[in-house]
Amino acid sequence: MGFNHRIRPLLGLLALLVSFILCSPVFSYDNPDLLPEEATPIIDLAKTLNDNQRVELEKSLNDYEEETGWKIRVLSQYDRTPGLAVRKFWDLDERSLLVIADPRGGNLLNFNVGDALYALMPRTFWVELQTRYGNQYYVKDNGEDGAILGAISSVEGCLNKGGCQVVPGLPREQWLFTLTTSILGGFIAGFAAFPRREGDIIAWPWLLLLSPLWAMLFGVFGIAPVISRTTDLLPLVRNSLGFISALITAYLFAQETIGKNLNSNSDI
Repeated sequence: MGFNHRIRPLLGLLALLVSFILCSPVFSYDNPDLLPEEATPIIDLAKTLNDNQRVELEKSLNDYEEETGWKIRVLSQYDRTPGLAVRKFWDLDERSLLVIADPRGGNLLNFNVGDALYALMPRTFWVELQTRYGNQYYVKDNGEDGAILGAISSVEGCLNKGGCQVVPGLPREQWLFTLTTSILGGFIAGFAAFPRREGDIIAWPWLLLLSPLWAMLFGVFGIAPVISRTTDLLPLVRNSLGFISALITAYLFAQETIGKNLNSNSDI
């Protein structure tokens, strides 16, 4: 009991020191000294944009705000950040979007989204926007400047047409995923459809029984992401052909292997 009484003040002092160490960096999260003196929609502390890009983007963002009332601001940072000071500097409100580019995390981009923007583009849109343009592979191929400009262009395109549920455009990686699910759905449908009884052409009970699985793979994961992101018919045709080809291949293979075994067993 005496030991606990003596150690308690030491634990309290240790907790105070840890709290001071962990909380002291908070002061750097509100550093107005890093803000520019002139009004600008871009604070490029990490020097992500070159001079021409910065000038063109400044003019574009100012013109867009004047024409539409939507306020888009860009902050790039690395080891220094103005933090909360940007809110007052830019007077961020419900019609504002703050694009934050910081390469220190696993993803380059973060977004501070106003409530009015959420009404047009849900939270899932911003998650997809971050993962598409801010991931390390996209940044490696297109640069940090390309990631910022691509994300802003996507947002402006959605605002111009009254909002989006998903990010427009179909990246090759995402299309390959939809093609894979379409082919897998075709294989399942083909195996389900091959006849189990002599005289049948299609095993409708099995095809309908497994329809939630193959229809989800082909429709939900194979077709829906394509038609919701692009008007290009080519990926839609490719996915449909992949589904049909896989269905026929699986049907014929199952008929030649499993079907023959079933018939031979029935003869015995």
